[in-house]
Amino acid sequence: MGLRRLALAVSLPIWLLFSGGSPRLVRAQTVTPPPAVGALLERMSPEERVGQLFLVTFNGTEVGEQSQIYDLIVNRHVGGVVLLAANDNFTAAPDTVRAAQQLIRSLQQIEWESAVRTGQAYVPLWIGMSQSGDGAPGDQILSGLTPLPSEMALGATWSPELAQQVGEIMGHELAILGVNLYFGPSLDVVASPRPGVGGDLGTSVFGGDPYWVGRMGSAYINGLHKGSGNRLLVVAKHFPGRGASDRPIEEEIPTVRKSLEELKQIELAPFFAVTGNAPPGTALADGLVVSHIRYQGFQGNIRATTRPISFDAQALSLVLKLSPLAAWREGGGLLISDDLGTRAVRQFYSLSASFQPQMVARDAFLAGNDLLYLGNITASEAPSTYTTVLRILSFFTQKYRDDPAFAQHVDAAVQRILTRKYLLYGPFEIGNVLAPESGVDQLAPSQDVTFEVARRAATLLSPEPQDLLTLMPTPPQIREQLVFLTDALPVRQCSTCVVQPALAVSAFQNAVVRLYGPHGDDQTSTFRMASFSLDDLSNYLAGSPPPYLADALNRAAWVILSIGDGSHGQPQLISRFLSEQGLLRNKRVILFSFGAPYYLDATDISRLTAYYALYSKQAAFVDVAARLLFQELPPAGASPISIPSLGYDLIQVTSPDPSQVIPLALDLPPGPSPRDAFATPQPTPVPLFKIGDTISIRTGVIKDHNGHPVPDGTVVRFSMTLTGEGGGIVQQSETTTLEGVARVSFGLDKPGLLQIRASSEPALNSEVVQLDVSSSGQPAAVTVIAPPLTPQSAAPLIPTPQSGEGGFVTSQGAPRLSAWFLTLLLLAGGAGLAFWFGYHSGSTERGMRWGLLALIGGLAVYNYIALGLPGSARFASSTGIGGILSASLGGLMLGWGAGWAWTRRR
Repeated sequence: MGLRRLALAVSLPIWLLFSGGSPRLVRAQTVTPPPAVGALLERMSPEERVGQLFLVTFNGTEVGEQSQIYDLIVNRHVGGVVLLAANDNFTAAPDTVRAAQQLIRSLQQIEWESAVRTGQAYVPLWIGMSQSGDGAPGDQILSGLTPLPSEMALGATWSPELAQQVGEIMGHELAILGVNLYFGPSLDVVASPRPGVGGDLGTSVFGGDPYWVGRMGSAYINGLHKGSGNRLLVVAKHFPGRGASDRPIEEEIPTVRKSLEELKQIELAPFFAVTGNAPPGTALADGLVVSHIRYQGFQGNIRATTRPISFDAQALSLVLKLSPLAAWREGGGLLISDDLGTRAVRQFYSLSASFQPQMVARDAFLAGNDLLYLGNITASEAPSTYTTVLRILSFFTQKYRDDPAFAQHVDAAVQRILTRKYLLYGPFEIGNVLAPESGVDQLAPSQDVTFEVARRAATLLSPEPQDLLTLMPTPPQIREQLVFLTDALPVRQCSTCVVQPALAVSAFQNAVVRLYGPHGDDQTSTFRMASFSLDDLSNYLAGSPPPYLADALNRAAWVILSIGDGSHGQPQLISRFLSEQGLLRNKRVILFSFGAPYYLDATDISRLTAYYALYSKQAAFVDVAARLLFQELPPAGASPISIPSLGYDLIQVTSPDPSQVIPLALDLPPGPSPRDAFATPQPTPVPLFKIGDTISIRTGVIKDHNGHPVPDGTVVRFSMTLTGEGGGIVQQSETTTLEGVARVSFGLDKPGLLQIRASSEPALNSEVVQLDVSSSGQPAAVTVIAPPLTPQSAAPLIPTPQSGEGGFVTSQGAPRLSAWFLTLLLLAGGAGLAFWFGYHSGSTERGMRWGLLALIGGLAVYNYIALGLPGSARFASSTGIGGILSASLGGLMLGWGAGWAWTRRR
């Protein structure tokens, strides 16, 4: 113990000198490991070095001296442990959290006490866990921690700020437990959902747009680091992305037909955003989980298929050579293999030879993985995970002694691993590693952030908002019957724990009673509600109805369906139920999806009164669903993923909104801040420009169809035109957006009235930056001109007839009654006057001729306009009733004149 403390005392000051301060505050990655790492590595035996490469699992919670996990830590020197609910590593509520912290403390103390007793190097264990939100199956701990939303629910808010807040809560609570290795978040991009396909990732993704997945993932990682006080190694899943896979990766290794260039555009973009392209600060991922996935056409040859990239050194190295990843990797980023004990890996290796776990681990290590997650790995000759792990460790140790090249590879990986542990803890002292026991007492799970996510994520998928008031003008009334049909899948914290539903059968009804029942707003009655499971509904449709369900459905005015996902045939069951038109006639059928929103087809959706997506089944989301049903809250979210059955295409949704006017402004550097906080701010001087200057322009934030900033990389075209005679486009430039804003600079090399505009397909209208550059060198100021609210378009050849009170025709093209009556009075009076003059100037025959011809002339003009013949619509819309009366009078005079000419000729 004395020698060990002396070594630490000598090495730590040297390391602090080179690292420039407290090790816990170091977040920038460093190529050169701290000197203390080299000193520690020199003291480690081959067995200790090899052990650092492995993450292992164990069953139960027993960690005494007779346990297998004790042997793996003390005698085999494994580098870390991964805790799994499936392995019964957690106990039942209400002691789940406290027992988990005690288990983690015990594991770390075993490693410390062993090092103290033997004088060997002490290296803290990795304690790894996945806790991705939304309860089971994503969460390992189901009670005692804050119930956090799924990644897709965060994606539906389109708010990186909320993603960071959720990450902070997660990081804070895991650090209290003592977890120091977090598997997540998932950075998969589901560009084209495939409901019903085995590889469906459900709500465990942020969405389908690479830019937004990267941005939300970066914010989430930032929150994890901040909430944990930078005591959590964050490893993003599932590099290089499995959003295009078509089968469960745990069951069979999928093959994706994509080249490296295609992967860079979609799958790899979010990983770039959290590695080499990450913003400064703690948004940088510490590691990546390398997934078991194959690629066809990876280097352009469609007939060539890689091995699973987690085992393919050539393919993985090609990906890691891409500039954002290369810089991150050289800076110390870790690669961790995905679970090597899955059925998919066993099946892949069994195709060519017998499954040999030591060869699997060797291939994964030589491919470039630093840490090897063995999972529940077994072999036919070693049927238990424990004995299989012993064989793998023995194989690696022997190879380390026999193969110098392999030994160098191991030393390089161990150096990376030790550096990462130093960055978490600084001096390897047990007091720096153990989480305080009192921390559990400070845990105070709150629904506030989760409720805010639920409120801002809730999405109305169908019908359109303007149609909802017609279909559902009022919420459920106090005398109306409500039936709740809920997808209640059973889950357990451990194999001996009590079964609990992921979403309780009565969860929705309980929320409605609490908020709107007799003790709430008193808008409904408890005895007018009934709740059943989807299993009950399945039995009903199969002809074996449970008690009361048939009667409840017959009396119901509202049927509220709640589904979680599509893993157990829920969409097919809902489809069969909705086809019962006789049963559901005159009922309002509302469906709430607490999972992914794309499982129903267009026909089924058309049969629903309303279809909402909540994306997560935590209690706060059920609460928001109840408020949506009773129209207390408006749905504020938008789906972060395409929904083919609704024609909702994310590419089109995230393109610029064509109805917006793109703001333009001079791109000026920020002015100096006044030293005196109470000083009167000085007005910003107005810049002036002349020939030879450069003018810099920026847009305001360009919005997509949902009102969010367009993704980075959206193309914006700027054009500078010269107005007047001989004018035209002087300069054009294309650039791309960053955080919704695009910038450009133009050189002023021609005099005249210059105008600068911007467009970003399909948004074509922008403000105009205008300046009059003089050839004499006189400086000119810039004016920003706002265009009309609607884009300019060519005037129609035939204007729409006026429909106001002064118009001659209605919007349907018929003459107004007032105009018709006044015209008839005019024509009758004019014809009578013509008859009177004719009669008194010669004879009754002359009077009849003049009167009839005058009437015919007036009616001809009137009918021409009333029938909408060529040219008449423009005249009628522009002159109104006065114009038609004048035209009819003119026709009347022409007819009268024709009668007078006829008389003169005779």
